[in-house]
This record gives sequence, C-alpha cells and structure tokens, in this order.
Amino acid sequence: MSAAHSAVPAAFTRGLDDPACRDPREFGGKAAGLAGLCAAGLPVAPGFAIGAAAYRAFLDESGLRAAVVAALEGGDPAAAADQLGAQLAAAPTPAAVDAEIRQRYQRLCEQSGVADLDVAVRSSATAEDSATASFAGEFQTWVDVVGAEDVLAHVRRCWSSVFAAQAIGYARNSGLDPAAVEMAVVVQRTVRARAAGVMFTISPVTGDRSRIVIEASWGLGLAVVGGEVTPDRWVIDKVGLGIVEFTPGDKRIEYRRGGAAVGVDPARWAQPCLTDAQVISLARLGKQIERQQGCPQDLEFAVEQDQPAGRELVLLQRRPETVWSSRPHRPRFDASHPVTRWISGAVTGNRAGG
Repeated sequence: MSAAHSAVPAAFTRGLDDPACRDPREFGGKAAGLAGLCAAGLPVAPGFAIGAAAYRAFLDESGLRAAVVAALEGGDPAAAADQLGAQLAAAPTPAAVDAEIRQRYQRLCEQSGVADLDVAVRSSATAEDSATASFAGEFQTWVDVVGAEDVLAHVRRCWSSVFAAQAIGYARNSGLDPAAVEMAVVVQRTVRARAAGVMFTISPVTGDRSRIVIEASWGLGLAVVGGEVTPDRWVIDKVGLGIVEFTPGDKRIEYRRGGAAVGVDPARWAQPCLTDAQVISLARLGKQIERQQGCPQDLEFAVEQDQPAGRELVLLQRRPETVWSSRPHRPRFDASHPVTRWISGAVTGNRAGG
C-alpha cells in the first residue's frame, strides 16, 4: 500500500472491520450486520461504509433539508418524490465527503490489487432491518460499479432513494417520519457468484425454530429475491445439521453481472445449484450467527466462483428475521409458493394467498 493512502480520515466513512461501523443508528442495519459478521471472523467481502453523517452533510450543505420537510408535508408520496427528485440530483456532494469516499475507494482498490475495482454499492438506511420496521426491498443495491466517479454517483442514488415514492409510503405505513429516515451506504468488492440465495434460521412458513431453510439459484441473488425463478429449496435440521428435505427449482435465468439476466442451459434448470456440503456449511454458519445474535436470522449469501472448496461461501447480509417474529399468529399463505416470494409479499403487504 502506498504511503499516500496508508490512512483514511474517518469523519464520514469506516471500514467494515471497524467497531464503530456496528452502530446501526449511524451506519444502518445492513452495514452494522456486515460489521458484526466481520468482527466474528465470518466470510464477508471487504469494503467500507459511508455513515449517515455524510447524508446529513449533503442535505445541510445543499440547503435541501427545508425543501424535504416542505415536500413531505403533503399526503401524496408520488408528488413529494417528483418534487424532490430534480433538486436532489442537482445538489453537489460536499467536498469533504467526496474526498473521503475517493480515498476509501482507492484504498480498497489497493488492498484488492485491482486499479479500478468492481464494487457493489448498497443502501443501508438507519431505520432498515430494525425489529419494528424492515425496509427490505424498498432500497436498492447496484453491482459492477467501477471507478470513483461511478461510486460517488451511486452513493448519491442511495441518498436520493430515501425520497422515492415507495420508500416514503412504506415509512409512513410503518409509523415512521420519512424525514427522519437517514441513509448510510455500504461499498464492497463485487462477489462473482456462481450461485446465491437466502437462508432463514427459522421456518418462515411454520415458525419452527428447529429448522433452517435455504433457497438459492444460479448467479447473483437478484433472480431469487426478485421472484424471477423458482429457487432450489433445502430444509435442514438445525440440531443434527442434516438435510431433511430438498425441492428442486426451475432456474431458467441467471444474473452473471449487474445488467440483464441471461438464459440458463436447460440441463441446469433443475440441477441443484449448491452441493450438499455447501448446504451444511451454510447451515452451520447460520446456526452460529443465530447463537451469537440470540434470535432467528435472515441471511443472504453467495458461492463465489473460482474459489476452492471451503473458501467459496460469502455472507452478503445479516438481519433479524422479522416476518414471522413480528407476527405471532399463524399467517395466511400458500405453502406451495417459494419462501422468498412469501417473505417479499409480507414486506410489501401483498402476501401470497393472503
């Protein structure tokens, strides 16, 4: 590492391995979850977080805070989003924030040995993934972002997404003041995923805490969480760590990069995208994290291509499971639907079969 980038100021950013990054009030649920995984020595792609202080500086130095409050006084989220969109796009990034993000990205490039590293830029709202409100699905992640200019542009997109119509409406429906939601951002090395998916350390259909449920498909996890494929599904006994059920999916598309999906060879449509050994290793990680956190977990993971067995599993996100835990009564659902579709429907208020 060059001397010019041996240290990075920490007014607005922190490495995911920095204990300060574990504060969800400043760095949001996504960053705090990843930082906790780092602290436990679990496999996480390297990166850094941009705290809500940078977002506050953006609103304050641009003079937009009063405009935000005024726009949100109306009752129509779409009108507020339209009113704020152009103003947010035109506002400059504070110079100190700009410089610190550039230095942090350069340091990540140097650590990875790549001049212009491909990264994922991920929203991490300070109200996200809390016990009372999960913004999963309301804010976006972009992958294959290359170069400091593109990173900065996508950080601004994360900030602007706070005032998207859907996010404003969701915040209000959750009893939150949209103006009080602040946005942190996670920047990580892009994981080239051979397969990816989600894992719940509780059955989200029955609430059975003795089960771990994994759903996965080929490529990046976009096709799984977006409901574009029927993923493979495994149910694992949490105590004995044995696979008790496997349901093959129908995986006809995959996202190899952040652009459009591509077709999957028909021979792989029903072929399991994870080996039994990978399933058990993931379940073991899930069990360990649940024990550390003291409650059922909702995890996202990837199987990184071109990595040897035992080093290919990467954890992308950790948060408390909220759908079942916040609904003590038996939910109305169609048990034939994939778990991820039911989870997504519950978050958006459009549950399958309910």
